[in-house]
Parts: sequence; C-alpha cells; structure tokens
Amino acid sequence: MGPVACLPSFLRNSARPIIVILFVACGGSAQSAEIRARDESEKPKSVFIAHDRWHAAIVINKTDVLATVLPEVRDFPWAELLEFSWGDKDYFPAPDPGIGLALKAAFWSGGSVLHVVGLHGAVRNQYPGAEVLEIDLPEEGFQQLIKFISDTFSRPGPSAPADARAGLLPNARFYSANGKFNILRTCNTWVAEGLSAAGLPISPGYVITAGSLNDQLRPLAVGSNDLLDRR
Repeated sequence: MGPVACLPSFLRNSARPIIVILFVACGGSAQSAEIRARDESEKPKSVFIAHDRWHAAIVINKTDVLATVLPEVRDFPWAELLEFSWGDKDYFPAPDPGIGLALKAAFWSGGSVLHVVGLHGAVRNQYPGAEVLEIDLPEEGFQQLIKFISDTFSRPGPSAPADARAGLLPNARFYSANGKFNILRTCNTWVAEGLSAAGLPISPGYVITAGSLNDQLRPLAVGSNDLLDRR
C-alpha cells in the first residue's frame, strides 16, 4: 500500500498535489544534477607539456587523477600538480651521467624509470627557463592519457604502487617503469605516445627531440602565458 493510500480519506485529496509538486521538484533537482554532472564531464581537461631543448614532461592537475587508477599519486598528498617524465634507468637518475652512460642509454639501455615531481603553484612559475604548452583534452582522451601513464609504471600488483626511490628534487621520486629507452625512443617520444593515445593527431615516430615534439604540438596548443600564470 502506497503512502497516499495510508493517509486518512480527508487528507488524500490535499496530499495529492503536494506529492505531485514534490515529485516534480525532486525530478527537476535530479535532472539538474545530471545536467551539471554531464556538463562537468564534458569540460576539457588541461594538460601541460613542459620542455627545454632536450627533455619534455607531462604536467597534470592532481585533482583530475584518481588514486585507484594511478596509486602513485598518494605519494604526493600536498601537491597541486604532478609532472611525469620518462627516461633510461641509469642515465636519468645520475647526477653527472657523462658520455659513457649516454651511449649506453642510446644503444644498450637496461630499462627505464618514470620521474614524478609534486608541484605547488602556477604552472608557469615551475618552468621559468622552459616552454610550456597547454593542451585541452576531452574527458575520454584525458582518461586514455592517464591510462598510458599508469601503464608505464612497472608495479608488483594491480593496486600496488611501483617501487620508488629518491628523485632529482626533494619533492620527486623515480619509479620502476616499462619499456626501454633508445636513441629513437626518447623522453620526447614517450610524451608524444601519450598524447597520441589521448587521440591527438601526433606522430610519435617522427618525435625524437624536444624541438620535433614542439613542432607537432604548437598548432594544437591553446591559451596564453596569462592563462598559464593564473593556474
């Protein structure tokens, strides 16, 4: 028996319009919430590519990433931004690698690492001597990029973070990674592969240097320096 039928007979007629009003109001509220959620999911996600003459990295807003997808984000609880870059496991972490490690990385790499840096503040302030390009991705493309980054980590289990060690900065860590660095597959190629996985018209096979990456990304970049400074 429904709630209206349980009411005394003299209240049923007066309750009916109230219930109709409540149903319409609640339905409208649910519909508004659904529209808001849909609008939020349809908003593009900003991704930043920072590079100097040699090295490129992907920078994302930490709030856009779920720890269930990328458990390593838990290692940076205070960060607003996360920077991801990839390289040879011996050359990248070395404070003064020299020509020997450079040649080994280029031709006989023994593996790779991901370098993750937790950042706080405006994007532009983090890279005063580098170029920063902002790329907008739809939600589906952004999630494909996050999956690409997540799949690069070499983890002992599906929900366990990858093995980590100290990074190049106090707020950074190196993680065990998948794939091998070589002279034709550099950190810049890795960034291009991630953006290609996100659906951008990028050709990773033509990207070796930061300059060749920039040539393909610049036409796709949005925003301005003022926009970057305000983030």
